Amino acid sequence: MRRPTPLLFLVVILAGILMLREPRLAHVDDFFQSWFLAHAESELPVAPVTLIEISHNDFRSLPLLPPKGGRIQRTAPAANLARTISPLEYALFLQAAMEFQPAVIGLEPIVVWRAQDKDQEQVFLDQAMRVPKLLVGMQLGESGPRDVPNDDILSFSQVTGKRGGLAEYPGVSHRPDDDIRLISTPGFINLPNDRSDRIRTPMLFEYHGEIVPSFPLQAILLWLRTTPSDVKVELGRQILLPNGWKIPLLPDGTTMVNPIAAESVRHLTLNQLLLAAQEREAHRKPTLNLDYLRDQIILLRVADDPLQPPTGFATAIATIQDNAYIRRMYPIYGWLIVAGAAVLSWFLWRISKANFILLAIVVTAGYSLAALNFLSAYRLWLPMFLPLVLLWFLVVVRLATPDPATT
Repeated sequence: MRRPTPLLFLVVILAGILMLREPRLAHVDDFFQSWFLAHAESELPVAPVTLIEISHNDFRSLPLLPPKGGRIQRTAPAANLARTISPLEYALFLQAAMEFQPAVIGLEPIVVWRAQDKDQEQVFLDQAMRVPKLLVGMQLGESGPRDVPNDDILSFSQVTGKRGGLAEYPGVSHRPDDDIRLISTPGFINLPNDRSDRIRTPMLFEYHGEIVPSFPLQAILLWLRTTPSDVKVELGRQILLPNGWKIPLLPDGTTMVNPIAAESVRHLTLNQLLLAAQEREAHRKPTLNLDYLRDQIILLRVADDPLQPPTGFATAIATIQDNAYIRRMYPIYGWLIVAGAAVLSWFLWRISKANFILLAIVVTAGYSLAALNFLSAYRLWLPMFLPLVLLWFLVVVRLATPDPATT
């Protein structure tokens, strides 16, 4: 029988430390988590947020005329209309949405117009000024002519902790014109490292040395009728809202959202909203009752907008409203896994190859079931990448090393 190998013991320890300390390797665990969430059984209450996702084709049957008597008029459908969404069409959406008195209306697309649509902008502004709390998308980037003074951006004043992990931007790359910006609240739609992520959604950014809220966090603040100055931010730990809610916060300014919360977001088509608004104005029995929109958050998302990040802000908002965060095990758990793998490596040669392979299969299956159960019952994530890599590394070592010759 072989003696325990101190070198293997040391290699396991160093490999475990590397996986615990390297953020890029830690992100690999997100792929496991996404798969497990897709198979976890969990139910959440309906969240007070509604998503209206449209494409340019949805508006092609809605050519518009200038407003008459304060209301925007629609003509018969056009046969072949290829264009971007115009100020008139955005105004039509706002007009219909305001029939149901939502608390917040958020426009995820960056509201910019073509030169030929500029003459229609006043129609949009007339409707936008009727919205009590209008949230518009804005994208941070390199410094340039689109930058916004710090005084015009709502930032957090009660901030503690290290800022090194936050995404930092010196300027603004895309934003609406000043006429729109001055009657609305900006929400920053950037993704960390320009990476779409079903699990992590940004909450905070650093702009000109100030900590500013992302689009979904700003939507929550408007909905709660609070401002960033009333919020306490503990970087790398949590965001404390005035109503007592706590948003878990990772060092890079993101929070782990629950993809299952997407099922608690109500979805409407633009045509359903327009029809319900027309029936409400005419005092007709509604085909679809949308009274639940009152005091809620309504988000407009354009499915094929190249300036709009492919992420689910509505899911992040629903996660916060339902307090349905996915939480990771305490950091000490990872160190216990490394210690356990190191101890196993010390006794590796006392187990036959066949028995060790069988043991690895049983441990993998049992640990996977345990992870799925914790995720479904407690929304608690047991890391998969670290224990499985260490376990199967030992399997490879055991298979690759010949047994000592017997005499």
